[in-house]
Amino acid sequence: MQYTTEDLSPVKKKITVTVPVEEGEAALTAAIALYKTSVSLDGFRKGKVPATIIEQRFFREVYHEATTELVNVHINEIISNGKFSPVSRIEFDGGQIERGKEFVYSISFECMPEFTLPNYEGFEVEQEEAVVNEDEVDAVIERLRGNMADVVTVGESRLAQKGDIAVLDFAAFDEQGTPVEGIAASNFELPLGEKQTLEDFENLICTLQPGESGEGPVRFPDDFFNAEFAGKTVIMKITLHALKQRKLPELDDAFAQKAGGLENMNKLRDNVRESYMTSRTALNKSTAQKAILDGMLKLVEFPLPEGMVVSHVNVMFGDLQERLERQGKNIAALGKTEEELRAEVRPEAEMRTRAQILLLMAAREAELAVSEGEVDLQLRRMAMQSGENYDTLKDYYVQNNLIFALRDRILSDKAMDMMYDKAKITMVPPKAPTA
Repeated sequence: MQYTTEDLSPVKKKITVTVPVEEGEAALTAAIALYKTSVSLDGFRKGKVPATIIEQRFFREVYHEATTELVNVHINEIISNGKFSPVSRIEFDGGQIERGKEFVYSISFECMPEFTLPNYEGFEVEQEEAVVNEDEVDAVIERLRGNMADVVTVGESRLAQKGDIAVLDFAAFDEQGTPVEGIAASNFELPLGEKQTLEDFENLICTLQPGESGEGPVRFPDDFFNAEFAGKTVIMKITLHALKQRKLPELDDAFAQKAGGLENMNKLRDNVRESYMTSRTALNKSTAQKAILDGMLKLVEFPLPEGMVVSHVNVMFGDLQERLERQGKNIAALGKTEEELRAEVRPEAEMRTRAQILLLMAAREAELAVSEGEVDLQLRRMAMQSGENYDTLKDYYVQNNLIFALRDRILSDKAMDMMYDKAKITMVPPKAPTA
């Protein structure tokens, strides 16, 4: 295999590969041999089908697999020599292997821009100390207490009020008295005072005692998640069956054991405090790291690979879609086109791209590396978080040449940790919260 390199731009390269006849023939032979071990055809024992018949019967599959395997081997060989640092998906341009002919194809990819990395050793940055006050610990304890409360029926006869759990039937009707489809329930339990429903609806409930019925207008806000009801007013009819309250447990050692498996309340409070400290320390470190990165980026300019920018745009746009879906909305609800939304997130995508490039350059100069084990561990984490099969996910990344991008993300994290370790960090008291 021989190849030539062409610079398409400061951040894009094209590599043309020439494969001699002998190498192409060897790839075909290997692919046929692999098929031979698993193919069964009438008249032949498994593993005994002649190679010529396999090539004829499975021509498309054999030639495709031989070509794919050969190109992947070449890509790994070309990239692993260290001359190139792809930062985008590798695009293939070519046909497939043919017997008796040289196989010529090209690959193209965007790569790291060349620039002089600013000195980050001794970079001065402030980091807030992690502090946890007892009010925060108390708030967590109270949430745990609320989660473990027993729910009991209110015995006295009184109006519903905040803090109660109302058990009710309700149904909505339009101005003509026609039932509104989709807004009705029986024996529905609704916590009051927790902003889980519309204010008009909750106020109406609070005019009733158990056993009473009532009705009144309820207006849906203009930005209601279900566009069908947004801005509309309905007549809500309610029957309140019962009121319940949460009976909070005592804050004693039994509570600590049940809430956190700890022997007493002091240990539970210590556990909550330590958890806060751990997360707050990590957050403050992350903020300091961003300050280092932002400071470095102000000292240098370089061209951006378009593929990296688009990749970040895609991720950000995908995140926006997921957030909207969780609210029962879609892109149309924002009153903007997909192109307009992508244009809005592009500046942030460009900032993320600049940060990633600077970190990769720092990693390269420091000769940081990512092992196969680290890549494998990251893939397993991704599979666990997404619920995908690990082998399927890994095969997808390999077949689509996405392993390089994944390795770069891991490398960027390593570089950020290195820059932080070499910076001059000054610990300062936490800033007072703004009003």
